[in-house]
Amino acid sequence: MNIDSKNGSSLNNPSPDTLLKRHFYTRSLRTRVVLTQLPLTLTVILTVALAAAYYPKILVDPRFVTGLGMQAIILVLCLAIPWDKLRRGSFLVIPCLDLIAVGFIRDGSTQYITSVGLLALFPVFWLSASGYARRTAIVASTLATLLIVWVPLFLGSAKVTPELLAKPLVFPFMMMAFSITVVIMTASMDSQREALEEKDAELRTALDLSKKREQLLETVLDTVAVGIVVVDEGGHDQLMNSTQAVIHSRALPDGIADPEEKDLLLFGQCKAPLPADERPVRRAILGESFTNYQMWIGQGENCRAISTTARTMRHEDGSPAGAVIAFNDNTEMMAALSAKDDFVANVSHEFRTPLTSIIGYLGMILDDADRLPADVKKFLAITQRNALRLNRLVSDLVTTDAMDVAPARTDIAALIKQSVGSARLMAERNAVDLIQDLPDQLWAMVDAGRIGQALDNLISNAIKYSPDGGTVTVGALANGADVVLEVRDTGIGMSGPEQAMAFTKFFRADPALERSIPGLGLGLMITKTIVANHGGTITVASEPNVGTTMRIILPECVMALV
Repeated sequence: MNIDSKNGSSLNNPSPDTLLKRHFYTRSLRTRVVLTQLPLTLTVILTVALAAAYYPKILVDPRFVTGLGMQAIILVLCLAIPWDKLRRGSFLVIPCLDLIAVGFIRDGSTQYITSVGLLALFPVFWLSASGYARRTAIVASTLATLLIVWVPLFLGSAKVTPELLAKPLVFPFMMMAFSITVVIMTASMDSQREALEEKDAELRTALDLSKKREQLLETVLDTVAVGIVVVDEGGHDQLMNSTQAVIHSRALPDGIADPEEKDLLLFGQCKAPLPADERPVRRAILGESFTNYQMWIGQGENCRAISTTARTMRHEDGSPAGAVIAFNDNTEMMAALSAKDDFVANVSHEFRTPLTSIIGYLGMILDDADRLPADVKKFLAITQRNALRLNRLVSDLVTTDAMDVAPARTDIAALIKQSVGSARLMAERNAVDLIQDLPDQLWAMVDAGRIGQALDNLISNAIKYSPDGGTVTVGALANGADVVLEVRDTGIGMSGPEQAMAFTKFFRADPALERSIPGLGLGLMITKTIVANHGGTITVASEPNVGTTMRIILPECVMALV
């Protein structure tokens, strides 16, 4: 073994290499040198005990005694010399001295204990397993053991012959084979250890990187003001940021330390408890994805309005693997919307009084219309019509969802002509050309007042959002039993995100705000409600600086001509 090495692979399982590192490599170099020398010393002591018991003559042989003395001196050197302060590999002088000592011990006892020469295995193993100059170690081990068996022959009284020299050659060649085997095994083990150390370093690097990413993820999640929770397929929390921990604490019922989701204080519309299958985590782990699912959490002063969004994670086979749910506390926004609704209701109430007066006096004037010039009568009729429409608009501000429609036989073409006529003055001011693409008549079962209101809104918007002039085309046609209405302009247009918000209450597009185009952001919302109450749909197609097209489809309302 390489006693000069301070490295070793240590993962989780206590492998032999791990044990060596724990009990051998972690010790000082001096202690490791002593531990490596100790097996030979103990074997020599056993040899002395064997000789004392059965071959006492060996103990008085000067060669044997010399070998024993050398062994004692070598052990003292192992203990006394500070090997870690010397040049690297200096301790290899010990096995070299061991080979000399073994030579003396063998020469003094081989006639009684024939196997004593095998003591050379210890220093040969030490040299070969050291990892230093492996080829030199093989040659040195072979030559040393060859000298052990040949030197006594040359120093003896017998004549040295080739036969005499060849007789003990098996021993040095056996030591050479042993040395080669140890060198190969040690090299292989060192290679494996280096590979394990490299792998261990890679794993540690990956672990450090993973910890840093985990810390980064936790920091990012704790930074956002939205509650985030990750659950597995069983609905058990896997990750929760600090914002969600606060939100979750508001939903905890009294007396339950670790409640399930069905026990949490979650409420739906009218503050009624949410059924278990309608709760966001349950819906998410069942594979459902949703956005802006509104609920209330907690009770009393802790009650908060929460908007939830969920996305499902799936295994490779498509089965649910868990979900990520976001909880956004929009209590303040809900309060602001409620305050805005209250404000609109109050303003609408204040508008009704002067409007009622205006409509009343206009009615009185028009009751005696025969005395008025024709053009004044026309203008007053238009004023009365728009005053009535404004009165309905004021009412619709607070009763949009309950807006009633009363379908009746109506000529859509005439209705469009009327709306276009009302908008001509505004179009002339904006240098907008109004174009009508209509059949002579188009009869349908619709609420004339409401559809007229929707057309007025769309035509007015088309003109307002064409501040640099252009054309506004208003068309209508029958598509089977459906009525298709279209208002197309060449104005400033809208971006994709603005189109998505176009029918939202009080929404104003950025170009309208930048150009100070007047409006409240209610027209399209009311138009959509009117169309929806007719069972129809309205769509928008727009491109910035190109124009906008609004299309209404009113299903199953076309009537045959009378």
